[in-house]
Amino acid sequence: MIDIAYLENIKLVSMPWMQRLIARFFLTPNYSLFAKVDIEIEGIEKIPKDKNVIFAMNHADRYNYWPFQYKLWKTKEFPFTTVWVKGKYYRNAMPAKVLDLCNLIPVPSMRYLVEEFFVKKFGRRIREEEYRALKDLMDGKDDASNSLTIKGSELAVLIHENFIEFITSYYKTIMERVAELSKEALLEKDLNLIIFPEGTRSTKLGEGKTGCAQLALNTGTTIIPVGCNNSDQIYSGNLPFAKSGRVVYRVGDPLSFDRKLKEYRIKEGFKLFSTESKIKYETKFNEVTRIVMENINRLVDKRYRK
Repeated sequence: MIDIAYLENIKLVSMPWMQRLIARFFLTPNYSLFAKVDIEIEGIEKIPKDKNVIFAMNHADRYNYWPFQYKLWKTKEFPFTTVWVKGKYYRNAMPAKVLDLCNLIPVPSMRYLVEEFFVKKFGRRIREEEYRALKDLMDGKDDASNSLTIKGSELAVLIHENFIEFITSYYKTIMERVAELSKEALLEKDLNLIIFPEGTRSTKLGEGKTGCAQLALNTGTTIIPVGCNNSDQIYSGNLPFAKSGRVVYRVGDPLSFDRKLKEYRIKEGFKLFSTESKIKYETKFNEVTRIVMENINRLVDKRYRK
């Protein structure tokens, strides 16, 4: 489980050996021998070499950042990358270990934490209707005394034990550590960071969440929009083996806070991913997110567009 202790033990490095190992002994034979994968990064010259950046990319398949990382690694001109990864991919020990060695940053969602704590306490996965009822309570949309789903159920036990207050506080602490790791990657470890602003996989580009914008605004980091095209055709299933094909990444113009995003700069420091910051700077977070998503939308082929 991705808990506070797990995140505290993550040690980011500037040159992750596991990324190099996978690139050399897994991706190279996969892309060149067992299949023929042509990877093109259009506009690669737009990626700065003298500063670290956030790559904001669409997420049409599970592995669509692999060819991008591989191509950048092959050039030997850019820093290594880290990636924001969903907490659910760390549920099994072996994949979790590989992800850690690959220098990635797990970002547990509130839902992930609820599911994991529910399993720990009751020995089963929380049902969808149970989660929705609990989420409505957390969001102030319902009252425990009025919910038929909760009465006489495991949810009643959680509510009696002040679970909502606990999980809200726990999630806040978790995201504080995610913020620390993300800032460390960009500002201390000379790493670029790949973020999927949608927060989930989708062939059609969806709505962006504000996490990418918040991090960029907090650190002053330039956002590089990237449109990934056709990776879902070479990675058409859940297995990490690519079929032959051509993947095209289109790199958009850099979105920096001294030029294109200048009007949205936040001069004073603010706490990343906090409720207070989201309320105070909601308009700026949303506007930067909108601009990022519009740029990605222009960089993807028609079948991926909104």
